Amino acid sequence: MNKTLIKRLSTVTIIALSVLSLNAQATIFITPKAPLINAAAYIVMDHHSGAIIASSKADEKRSPASLTKLMTAYVVFQLIKDHRISLEDDVKISKKAWRTGGSKSFVEVGKNIKLETLLKGMIIQSGNDSAVALAEHIAGTEGTFATYMNEYAKELGMNNTRFENASGLPHKDQHTTARDMVTLASATIRDFPQFYLWYSQKEFTYHGIKQHNRNKLLWSDHTVDGLKTGFTKRAGYNLVASAKRVGMRLISVVLGSTGIQARTAQTQTILDYGFRFFETTEINKISKKIPISGSTKKQIKVGFKIPQAITLPRGKYKLSQQVIELNADFQVPINKGDSIGHLILQLGGENLAKLPIIALEDAESSFFSRLLEKIGL
Repeated sequence: MNKTLIKRLSTVTIIALSVLSLNAQATIFITPKAPLINAAAYIVMDHHSGAIIASSKADEKRSPASLTKLMTAYVVFQLIKDHRISLEDDVKISKKAWRTGGSKSFVEVGKNIKLETLLKGMIIQSGNDSAVALAEHIAGTEGTFATYMNEYAKELGMNNTRFENASGLPHKDQHTTARDMVTLASATIRDFPQFYLWYSQKEFTYHGIKQHNRNKLLWSDHTVDGLKTGFTKRAGYNLVASAKRVGMRLISVVLGSTGIQARTAQTQTILDYGFRFFETTEINKISKKIPISGSTKKQIKVGFKIPQAITLPRGKYKLSQQVIELNADFQVPINKGDSIGHLILQLGGENLAKLPIIALEDAESSFFSRLLEKIGL
């Protein structure tokens, strides 16, 4: 069989891996609409799949307030990872850092404080003075440090965010969105799990002053383990939170809420909605092989470059039909790692997910196939 014929057949090659039962086809799924909450914007995302479960005005630009410190911390974490700074660094507190208003860690001017202490003061106590001190230690000035912040935001795909300072104090040009904040939170959890643990710490004491984490969900919901609150008159009450239940991690962002209790309750509501009505499944392998024409092998193994996570309304994955759709240009020879098509999950005629698959082994052309190609048949 020559390449032209193989290509023509491949455009319609669909291989069924599982078949729906009649009962499954008749199953009724009821997934209610996301709850309405009294906030300017919000979003709920599954951390592993990246699926957006619910959102409202997720791309509307808002003042981040102390959510800014999530990016300040991300930059510091990255520089520690790159061995450019250390948790053991002595950071000298400037007069500017000492004078910074708003929430404080109560650092003393002229004193050397360990970088780790300042980091915890910023993350747990939301200390503006700690944030400024960290920024000056790394970049010399807070303005230069904001350049770092914006570069990392760009790398992460936070396309509607701009930072002007490290603390989150009001600035007319500083803004973000719910979508960008959920992206940053997910990157923090993914890239720095060892530091993410600090976001679940309920209190921190410095200079004899004990302060509590402002994320009230850490006390009321044991599945919540981060991340950050924020408030200014312009921003309203903000909260980025993450929770893990039965192997599923969700991240939520609420911006512009009306009060501390309101943002806490609203976050709890949308997290509960996501966990109650959705589930995330990780697919590691495809058990069946696919047939190969014109090859020395009759069939080959296929799979994924990395495990694939999908988030669907509860119950739909188990009842879905799984089929492989091969690329239109699929033909031998095939090399291990070649992209060959997609695994498609279907239910009731609807495509639920489409996941890219690769060849997991080589497949050479057969002698007969090569002969036909050589003589032009």
